[in-house]
Amino acid sequence: MIHLSVNINKIATLRNARGGNNPNVLEAAINCQRFGAEGITVHPRPDERHIRYRDVLDIKPIITTEFNIEGYPSEAFIDLVLRAMPHQVTLVPDPPEALTSNTGWDTIANKDYLKKVIAVFREQGIRTSIFVNPDCEMVRHAADTGTDRVELYTEPYAANYTLNKEQAIEPFVKTAIAANGVGLGLNAGHDLDLDNLKYFAQNIPGLLEVSIGHALICDALYLGLENTIQLYLKQIKA
Repeated sequence: MIHLSVNINKIATLRNARGGNNPNVLEAAINCQRFGAEGITVHPRPDERHIRYRDVLDIKPIITTEFNIEGYPSEAFIDLVLRAMPHQVTLVPDPPEALTSNTGWDTIANKDYLKKVIAVFREQGIRTSIFVNPDCEMVRHAADTGTDRVELYTEPYAANYTLNKEQAIEPFVKTAIAANGVGLGLNAGHDLDLDNLKYFAQNIPGLLEVSIGHALICDALYLGLENTIQLYLKQIKA
Protein backbone atom coordinates (compact mmCIF):
# COMPACT_ATOMS: atom_id res chain seq x y z
CA MET A 1 0.00 0.00 0.00
CA ILE A 2 1.31 3.45 -0.96
CA HIS A 3 1.43 6.05 1.79
CA LEU A 4 0.88 9.80 1.36
CA SER A 5 3.25 12.08 3.24
CA VAL A 6 2.26 15.76 3.12
CA ASN A 7 5.09 18.26 2.91
CA ILE A 8 4.01 21.32 4.92
CA ASN A 9 6.83 23.66 3.89
CA LYS A 10 4.50 25.92 1.93
CA ILE A 11 2.34 26.49 4.98
CA ALA A 12 5.44 27.70 6.80
CA THR A 13 6.30 29.93 3.82
CA LEU A 14 2.92 31.64 4.11
CA ARG A 15 3.37 32.09 7.87
CA ASN A 16 6.84 33.55 7.49
CA ALA A 17 5.71 36.04 4.84
CA ARG A 18 3.74 37.98 7.43
CA GLY A 19 5.39 37.04 10.71
CA GLY A 20 3.48 35.80 13.70
CA ASN A 21 1.99 32.33 13.72
CA ASN A 22 -0.79 32.40 11.15
CA PRO A 23 -1.20 29.88 9.61
CA ASN A 24 -0.12 27.71 12.50
CA VAL A 25 2.32 25.09 11.22
CA LEU A 26 1.78 22.75 14.16
CA GLU A 27 -1.98 22.86 13.74
CA ALA A 28 -1.53 22.19 10.03
CA ALA A 29 0.55 19.09 10.78
CA ILE A 30 -2.09 17.81 13.18
CA ASN A 31 -4.88 18.48 10.69
CA CYS A 32 -3.07 16.79 7.78
CA GLN A 33 -2.76 13.73 9.96
CA ARG A 34 -6.38 13.97 11.10
CA PHE A 35 -7.58 14.29 7.50
CA GLY A 36 -5.87 11.04 6.49
CA ALA A 37 -2.24 11.79 5.63
CA GLU A 38 -0.01 8.90 6.62
CA GLY A 39 3.08 11.03 7.02
CA ILE A 40 4.29 14.59 7.55
CA THR A 41 7.35 15.81 5.66
CA VAL A 42 9.43 18.91 6.36
CA HIS A 43 12.50 20.24 4.58
CA PRO A 44 14.34 22.73 6.81
CA ARG A 45 16.95 24.83 5.03
CA PRO A 46 19.77 26.81 6.65
CA ASP A 47 18.09 30.18 6.04
CA GLU A 48 14.82 28.90 7.58
CA ARG A 49 12.84 30.55 4.81
CA HIS A 50 9.97 28.14 5.39
CA ILE A 51 10.23 25.38 8.00
CA ARG A 52 12.33 26.52 10.94
CA TYR A 53 14.53 24.25 13.00
CA ARG A 54 12.30 24.98 15.99
CA ASP A 55 9.28 23.80 13.97
CA VAL A 56 10.93 20.44 13.42
CA LEU A 57 11.45 19.90 17.13
CA ASP A 58 7.94 21.07 17.96
CA ILE A 59 6.21 18.88 15.37
CA LYS A 60 7.71 15.54 16.39
CA PRO A 61 5.88 15.13 19.74
CA ILE A 62 2.46 16.26 18.49
CA ILE A 63 1.93 13.81 15.63
CA THR A 64 1.35 10.09 15.69
CA THR A 65 1.89 9.42 12.00
CA GLU A 66 5.28 9.07 10.31
CA PHE A 67 7.63 12.03 10.41
CA ASN A 68 10.06 12.53 7.52
CA ILE A 69 12.79 15.19 7.56
CA GLU A 70 14.40 16.07 4.23
CA GLY A 71 17.57 18.02 3.75
CA TYR A 72 21.21 18.32 2.85
CA PRO A 73 23.27 16.52 5.51
CA SER A 74 25.25 19.44 6.90
CA GLU A 75 26.46 19.22 10.48
CA ALA A 76 23.56 21.40 11.63
CA PHE A 77 21.04 19.23 9.77
CA ILE A 78 22.47 16.00 11.18
CA ASP A 79 22.33 17.45 14.68
CA LEU A 80 18.70 18.53 14.15
CA VAL A 81 17.68 15.07 12.94
CA LEU A 82 19.34 13.39 15.90
CA ARG A 83 17.51 15.74 18.27
CA ALA A 84 14.13 15.23 16.58
CA MET A 85 14.50 11.48 15.98
CA PRO A 86 12.06 11.19 13.05
CA HIS A 87 10.92 7.91 11.56
CA GLN A 88 12.73 8.72 8.30
CA VAL A 89 15.40 11.10 7.06
CA THR A 90 15.63 11.80 3.33
CA LEU A 91 19.00 13.06 2.13
CA VAL A 92 18.97 15.53 -0.75
CA PRO A 93 21.99 17.12 -2.48
CA ASP A 94 20.63 20.68 -2.36
CA PRO A 95 23.16 23.49 -1.88
CA PRO A 96 22.01 26.05 0.72
CA GLU A 97 20.93 28.57 -1.92
CA ALA A 98 18.73 26.14 -3.90
CA LEU A 99 15.15 27.30 -4.42
CA THR A 100 13.92 23.71 -4.41
CA SER A 101 15.31 20.22 -4.97
CA ASN A 102 16.28 19.85 -8.62
CA THR A 103 18.39 16.72 -8.94
CA GLY A 104 19.34 13.52 -7.19
CA TRP A 105 22.62 12.37 -5.67
CA ASP A 106 25.51 11.09 -7.69
CA THR A 107 25.77 7.96 -5.58
CA ILE A 108 29.08 6.97 -7.15
CA ALA A 109 30.97 10.21 -6.50
CA ASN A 110 29.38 10.67 -3.06
CA LYS A 111 29.25 7.05 -1.94
CA ASP A 112 31.80 7.27 0.87
CA TYR A 113 30.25 10.46 2.23
CA LEU A 114 26.75 9.01 2.16
CA LYS A 115 27.94 5.84 3.87
CA LYS A 116 29.29 7.86 6.80
CA VAL A 117 26.16 9.97 7.18
CA ILE A 118 23.76 7.05 6.83
CA ALA A 119 25.71 5.03 9.41
CA VAL A 120 25.05 7.80 11.97
CA PHE A 121 21.29 7.62 11.42
CA ARG A 122 21.12 3.85 11.22
CA GLU A 123 22.88 3.61 14.56
CA GLN A 124 19.96 5.55 16.04
CA GLY A 125 17.33 3.41 14.30
CA ILE A 126 16.26 6.14 11.86
CA ARG A 127 15.20 4.88 8.43
CA THR A 128 17.15 6.55 5.62
CA SER A 129 16.24 7.45 2.07
CA ILE A 130 18.42 8.98 -0.67
CA PHE A 131 17.01 11.35 -3.30
CA VAL A 132 17.98 10.02 -6.75
CA ASN A 133 17.29 10.66 -10.41
CA PRO A 134 15.58 7.91 -12.45
CA ASP A 135 18.88 6.18 -13.19
CA CYS A 136 19.37 2.47 -12.60
CA GLU A 137 23.10 2.85 -12.04
CA MET A 138 22.60 5.50 -9.35
CA VAL A 139 20.13 3.21 -7.58
CA ARG A 140 22.45 0.22 -7.68
CA HIS A 141 25.25 2.25 -6.14
CA ALA A 142 22.83 3.73 -3.60
CA ALA A 143 22.41 0.21 -2.23
CA ASP A 144 26.10 0.21 -1.31
CA THR A 145 25.64 3.16 1.06
CA GLY A 146 23.50 1.24 3.53
CA THR A 147 20.36 3.29 2.85
CA ASP A 148 16.97 1.68 3.38
CA ARG A 149 15.19 3.45 0.54
CA VAL A 150 15.61 5.78 -2.40
CA GLU A 151 13.25 8.59 -3.34
CA LEU A 152 12.77 9.11 -7.07
CA TYR A 153 12.99 12.73 -8.22
CA THR A 154 9.81 12.94 -10.30
CA GLU A 155 9.99 16.43 -11.84
CA PRO A 156 11.02 15.04 -15.27
CA TYR A 157 7.99 12.75 -15.20
CA ALA A 158 5.65 15.57 -14.24
CA ALA A 159 7.07 17.92 -16.87
CA ASN A 160 6.57 15.41 -19.68
CA TYR A 161 3.39 13.70 -18.51
CA THR A 162 1.01 15.67 -20.72
CA LEU A 163 3.25 15.26 -23.77
CA ASN A 164 3.69 11.48 -23.63
CA LYS A 165 2.93 9.79 -20.34
CA GLU A 166 4.16 6.38 -21.44
CA GLN A 167 7.52 7.79 -22.45
CA ALA A 168 7.66 10.00 -19.36
CA ILE A 169 7.23 7.12 -16.95
CA GLU A 170 9.46 4.59 -18.71
CA PRO A 171 12.76 5.49 -16.97
CA PHE A 172 10.99 5.52 -13.61
CA VAL A 173 9.62 2.01 -14.13
CA LYS A 174 13.09 0.75 -15.04
CA THR A 175 14.62 2.46 -12.02
CA ALA A 176 11.93 1.07 -9.73
CA ILE A 177 12.66 -2.44 -10.97
CA ALA A 178 16.36 -1.85 -10.30
CA ALA A 179 15.57 -0.65 -6.76
CA ASN A 180 13.42 -3.70 -6.11
CA GLY A 181 16.21 -5.88 -7.43
CA VAL A 182 18.77 -4.60 -4.94
CA GLY A 183 16.37 -4.68 -2.01
CA LEU A 184 15.73 -0.96 -1.62
CA GLY A 185 12.40 0.51 -0.59
CA LEU A 186 10.98 3.07 -2.99
CA ASN A 187 9.63 6.56 -2.35
CA ALA A 188 8.88 9.33 -4.86
CA GLY A 189 8.26 13.04 -4.90
CA HIS A 190 8.46 16.42 -6.66
CA ASP A 191 5.70 17.96 -8.80
CA LEU A 192 3.33 15.02 -8.42
CA ASP A 193 -0.25 16.30 -8.49
CA LEU A 194 -3.87 15.31 -9.01
CA ASP A 195 -3.36 15.05 -12.78
CA ASN A 196 -0.30 12.80 -12.89
CA LEU A 197 -0.23 10.95 -9.55
CA LYS A 198 -2.65 8.10 -10.28
CA TYR A 199 -0.85 6.98 -13.44
CA PHE A 200 2.48 7.08 -11.63
CA ALA A 201 1.20 5.10 -8.66
CA GLN A 202 -0.38 2.46 -10.88
CA ASN A 203 2.76 1.86 -12.92
CA ILE A 204 5.66 2.01 -10.46
CA PRO A 205 6.31 -1.43 -8.94
CA GLY A 206 7.06 -1.49 -5.24
CA LEU A 207 6.20 2.15 -4.57
CA LEU A 208 5.85 2.69 -0.81
CA GLU A 209 5.44 6.44 -0.31
CA VAL A 210 4.85 9.69 -2.15
CA SER A 211 5.81 13.00 -0.58
CA ILE A 212 3.76 15.90 -1.93
CA GLY A 213 3.77 19.51 -0.83
CA HIS A 214 3.53 22.38 -3.30
CA ALA A 215 0.74 21.04 -5.52
CA LEU A 216 -1.28 19.69 -2.60
CA ILE A 217 -1.15 22.95 -0.65
CA CYS A 218 -2.04 24.93 -3.78
CA ASP A 219 -5.03 22.69 -4.39
CA ALA A 220 -6.07 23.11 -0.76
CA LEU A 221 -6.46 26.87 -1.31
CA TYR A 222 -9.32 26.09 -3.70
CA LEU A 223 -10.64 22.78 -2.45
CA GLY A 224 -9.95 22.84 1.29
CA LEU A 225 -7.25 20.86 3.05
CA GLU A 226 -9.36 17.90 4.15
CA ASN A 227 -10.97 17.44 0.75
CA THR A 228 -7.62 17.82 -1.02
CA ILE A 229 -5.90 15.17 1.10
CA GLN A 230 -8.78 12.79 0.45
CA LEU A 231 -8.52 13.43 -3.29
CA TYR A 232 -4.80 12.67 -3.26
CA LEU A 233 -5.38 9.52 -1.24
CA LYS A 234 -7.90 8.34 -3.83
CA GLN A 235 -5.25 8.64 -6.54
CA ILE A 236 -2.89 6.24 -4.79
CA LYS A 237 -5.41 3.86 -3.21
CA ALA A 238 -7.40 3.08 -6.36
